[in-house]
Formats: sequence, C-alpha cells, structure tokens
Amino acid sequence: GKGRCNVTNNKDMEQFIQCYAHNGKFLYTAFHTLSNQAVKDFFEQMGVPLKIERGERVFPVSDQAKDIVKALNKRLRQLNVTVKVNSPVKALLFQEEKVIGVVLNSGDKLYSDSVIVAVGGASYQATGSSGDGYKWVKSAGHSLTEIRPALVPLESPQENIRALQGLSLKNVTLTLVTKQGKKLGDDFGEMIFTHFGISGPIVLTLSSKAVDYWQKNDQPLQAIIDLKPALSEEQLNDRLLREIDQGHNKQLKTMMGNLLPQKLISVFLDYVALKPELVLHQLQKSQRQSIIKGLKQFTFMLSRPRPLNEAIVTAGGVTVKEISPQTMASKLIDGLYFAGEIIDVDGFPGGFNVQAAFSTGYLAGVNSAKDTV
Repeated sequence: GKGRCNVTNNKDMEQFIQCYAHNGKFLYTAFHTLSNQAVKDFFEQMGVPLKIERGERVFPVSDQAKDIVKALNKRLRQLNVTVKVNSPVKALLFQEEKVIGVVLNSGDKLYSDSVIVAVGGASYQATGSSGDGYKWVKSAGHSLTEIRPALVPLESPQENIRALQGLSLKNVTLTLVTKQGKKLGDDFGEMIFTHFGISGPIVLTLSSKAVDYWQKNDQPLQAIIDLKPALSEEQLNDRLLREIDQGHNKQLKTMMGNLLPQKLISVFLDYVALKPELVLHQLQKSQRQSIIKGLKQFTFMLSRPRPLNEAIVTAGGVTVKEISPQTMASKLIDGLYFAGEIIDVDGFPGGFNVQAAFSTGYLAGVNSAKDTV
C-alpha cells in the first residue's frame, strides 16, 4: 500500500466474497472465523488507531506500515513466541502421508508436528515471495492452478498512450472489450498513464479479467475510457454549444482546456482528427459529434500485462479443492496447512488480499496447533 498498509476493508463480510477475482467463496469460513472487524479490533487494541478512506479501505491513522509490523512484533513478545531465523527452506520433510518438518538450504532439518506454508506467491519478490513454495507444494502431491499476475498494470502498444506518461485521471470509467466486441468488465475511479501503458486502481481491479483473457487468447484488448461519465451525450452537446457561444473566436485547443487535462488535449484532438487551431465558430456539427464520442469512448489497444514480478498479487496457486476451507489443512498430507497468497485466491485492491491472509492464517494457526503432540 505504498508504505501505508491497507490492512483490511470495512465492507460487510457478505460483500467480501464478491471482491475476489477467483475462489472468493472458499474464504467464507475464514472470514466468519476472523472478520475484518476482528482485525480492526486487534490493531486498535495493540495501540494502532485506524481510519477508513474512500472505498472503505482501512489504514493506520499514521499512514505508516511499520506501525502494523511493530504491533505484530509486540504481540509476539507478549505471547513469548520465539522466532528463529535460519537459512531459507529447501524442502518439506515427509514420513509416509504426513509432514514432519522442513529441510533448510544449510542442510539442517527442523522437525515439527505441523507445517504452515505461508510464503506468498511469486510476485513482488522484493518482499521475499520468490515462488519457492510452489515446488514444496508439488512435492506434497498438490496441484497448482497456473501462476499468473493479478492486480497488475497493462501495456499498450500505442505511442500516443505512452506519451501521456504521468497523467492521472479521476472519476472516469474504464471498460475492457475483446476484439469481438464482448465486454469483459468496467470500473469507475482513478487511473494513470505510464511509460508502458496504464495503471492505477481501476486498471488493477480489471487486470485479472484481462490476464484471464490473454491466457486463452493471443489477441489485443480494447480499453475504452469514458472521460465524462457524469454527463450524457446530450448534456455534453449542450455544454459544447455553450462553450462555442461564449468563446466563438477562441481556438479549439483553448476550449478543450475546460474539458480535459492539458496533457491530454493534443493527443485527444489528434484522436478525433481535429486541428488544435480550429476556431470554434467554424466547428461543424459532425466535428462536435466526434468530440462527444471521443469524450465518451476514448479507445486504445492493450497488448499484455506487465511481468509477474510487477504484479501486486499472484493469481493461481494451490488448488482450493485440495484444501479444507474449515481448517486450511491439506486434504492430501496430514499436518500440512496453507495460508495467504500461495492459495489460489486473489482479491481486488482495497485491503481484501491482506484480510484473506489474516483470516486464512488464523484458521491455519489455530488448527495446526491442535496437531501438537
């Protein structure tokens, strides 16, 4: 969360299930065992006041992710938990159909009554989620849903789009459409143009649909931005007529400054094939209609997602059919549990992935403790 830590979301727990691109229903028991309210209560009790922002996102009042880390470490000390930092894990240790510990890269073996695999996915590798957990999972006989990026920026092959690098748009609607005209999804909010294409909250939210489509189709997608979603075409036409009436001797590029960010004007006018120097009283009805259509349907191509390591979240992972949703225990190997992003579940932006990690981690922790001899 840009160093702020979006710890959860304040939506009703029933709504949470709808905020996952894949397998949200698998989390039903986890969310009702450790809810978003329970997470908020925990951090408040640990001395971290929280606040709710747009989209029901929950952050520490301090806007400091380190305060969340401090609270977790404080709780470990209160509970007299010993954290042993050894060399990285190389493999899981098995005895027949039970996990009995792990093998470290150093060659040492750590024995235990249960093991929770909670090492994240393969994205955002700077945090340590290198994808190592997948080979451990396979060694246990588990199946993996294909690993792919989720909550990831999208690339455009068009130079005019990349030329808009750094431009942020607020209160716009982005729609993704296939070459055949099928709508994949839409979202309203903020986005930003980058040196490779587009990013920002609504882009990340829709990115899973784009990635899923590209997994099966080697075809570009259309991105359609409604730059003025609050206005109908008729209302936009009236607005343009007023602008023309009030400044009929002004140039078109000047008038467009009342409708669009400065950086977008030249790209937009080129898109609708109109000269910036055109005087407003010379603007024909057909040209006015072109502007209206461009404002409501500013369209360009998207070619692919950014690489997995640039994704905020990894889609895919341990198949949920092989994990008990009531305990997070493996259905194949005794004593083996899973939590967090290594499971084939990925949520939209807004604190949903962190809540999923807390809730599945809680279930795995409570139930793995019952295996202790």
